[in-house]
Amino acid sequence: MKRVLITGGAGFIGSHLCERLVAAGHEVLCIDNFFTGRRANVESLFSRPNFELIRHDVTFPLYIETDEIYNLACPASPVHYQFDPVQTTKTSVHGAINMLGLAKRTKAKILQASTSEVYGDPAIHPQVESYWGNVNPIGPRACYDEGKRCAETLFFDYYRQHALRIRVARIFNTYGPRMLPNDGRVVSNFIVQALKGEPITIYGDGQQTRSFCFVDDLVGGLIRLMESPDTVTGPINLGNPVESTIRELAEKIIAMTGSRSQLVNKPLPQDDPTRRKPDISQARQVLGWEPSVPLEEGLKQTIAYFRQQMAA
Repeated sequence: MKRVLITGGAGFIGSHLCERLVAAGHEVLCIDNFFTGRRANVESLFSRPNFELIRHDVTFPLYIETDEIYNLACPASPVHYQFDPVQTTKTSVHGAINMLGLAKRTKAKILQASTSEVYGDPAIHPQVESYWGNVNPIGPRACYDEGKRCAETLFFDYYRQHALRIRVARIFNTYGPRMLPNDGRVVSNFIVQALKGEPITIYGDGQQTRSFCFVDDLVGGLIRLMESPDTVTGPINLGNPVESTIRELAEKIIAMTGSRSQLVNKPLPQDDPTRRKPDISQARQVLGWEPSVPLEEGLKQTIAYFRQQMAA
């Protein structure tokens, strides 16, 4: 049994990770400041003796004992990370410094939840880990993109300077139950609008692409990366390489919900990537991991979750 710290543990991905590790018998310490995380996401774990929840902001130091750290703390949707861009950058940068310092003191393994946003609006397709990215450092998305890029720099500097046992995962679009209905991401936006019978908002012409990974698959990849040998530092792409256009996704959700919603086009936000698809060759070869949940199955579970939430 390991003592595992998960920052952002009450969030969308973090809560699923907490569940998986608690079920595996590990002692899990969930840290969250509840900006986008929700107590309800982890309430089912409150009765478990190997789970603990602490309200804490990673921009402040934390003094505990731990064997492993999953650093997931940071709002991940444009609506939330642009609400307070300075705090978003602090969360990525100061949070990384504080968690790396904790890992150094406790000699813990530490995993950084980085993002496909480090590639910006990519000039190559699909995106491979060796690609340095095409990021606007002064745009409205830079607080998240550059904050995550700086966090990766810190992780590799601690690895080189202090021989820290690091892992860096670049997470591509992930969806599933416990997404926030107001997070501005396409899957949750489209499902909520479809269930309400409201017009479905498509930014641009809808031909921009994304690759959607179900949260259960993504959590499995994070655990595989953490459990890999210390020679495996990453960065490693974790995502689903099956590409869909935004319009195709909207039409699929309308059909699956039986909605009468119509599609409405609005201007594309600044610096919004036009194509996004991971090359997961490394994940396959190094981790023996690839996603297995088809988009239709994942959407079925996600739609059922939002139906339940809206009926409550």
